[in-house]
Amino acid sequence: MTTTSTRLGELVDRFGGQLIGSPDISVTGIAPLSDADDQTITFLSNSKLRAQAASTKAAALILTEADYAQIATQYSGACLVVANPYVYFARAAQYFASLKAIPPIFGVHSSAWVSPHAIVHPSASIGSHVSIDAEAVIGEGVVIKAGTVIGRGVTIGDNTLLHANVTVYDYCVVGSECVIHSGAVIGADGFGFANDRGQWVKIPQTGRVVIGNRVEIGANTSIDRGALADTIIEDGVILDNQIQIGHNCHIGQNTAMAGCVGVAGSAKIGKNCTFGGAAMVLGHLTIVDNVHVSSASMVSRSILEPGQYTGFYPLAKNADWEKSAAIVRNLSGMREKIRQLEKTIKTLTEKSS
Repeated sequence: MTTTSTRLGELVDRFGGQLIGSPDISVTGIAPLSDADDQTITFLSNSKLRAQAASTKAAALILTEADYAQIATQYSGACLVVANPYVYFARAAQYFASLKAIPPIFGVHSSAWVSPHAIVHPSASIGSHVSIDAEAVIGEGVVIKAGTVIGRGVTIGDNTLLHANVTVYDYCVVGSECVIHSGAVIGADGFGFANDRGQWVKIPQTGRVVIGNRVEIGANTSIDRGALADTIIEDGVILDNQIQIGHNCHIGQNTAMAGCVGVAGSAKIGKNCTFGGAAMVLGHLTIVDNVHVSSASMVSRSILEPGQYTGFYPLAKNADWEKSAAIVRNLSGMREKIRQLEKTIKTLTEKSS
């Protein structure tokens, strides 16, 4: 891989920030505080790591004005003082990655199968062993990597990237500038069955999955098609790996979910929400905008007020946990005893009076 260097002055011209040090210092990329050297730039986004930042060997350090004031006399390299070091790091990292990226080869691979009734923009890059069914529409600058299957009537928006072995079922819609990682399945049947005297009767899943623009979907994540109406993923949503989104769910703009989150069918989630890893949402619930759910929490009722929500028991030694669990199991009995005791005290008090 080619190593390309960038002057600090170029980064400031591109992304802003106050540079303290020479603009002619060259760096080849970004590295963590502990691994950075005199060829790389690093960042400090957690003030608890000030001591580590002060001793980093990086050529330059991205940090806030407050952190700079604390370590300026200890750190000898250049500094980029910005309002949000983590966001600055993300944008700089994108820039360095673009310098090293290998551009796709546009056109259709000889081993790919493309229906003559599909519409594929000539600027698209179709990899090996890709299957594109009839009536599919593939937009400008789309990249589809090896082994991906695009169903009948699917629409893929401009400049979207589908990594290897993605499956998009019939008539689903994927917006522009999306990224879908390997193994993701878009539009499989939702879990819809009716029980007829012990026998399961399948309910046809005739809706679609409709994904907005600038959505990123992680590896092996599944988004089920709607039973009747569509499953909707709005613009700017980011879904980590191994997430399950049930049929008829609606996920609002810019909501983010970490790995192994599960959302049951017909849940409606607002905009700008976050869900920590392995959080679970029961079906048919409503969650308003700007709700933040902690990792491993179970959302069992609708959330109608913004804020941070947590629903798990703190980790403890097993013996202590067993004692607490025994107490919890007996709470209802203890409550009844307390009520009876209160009644007895009230009766005795009245008699005494």
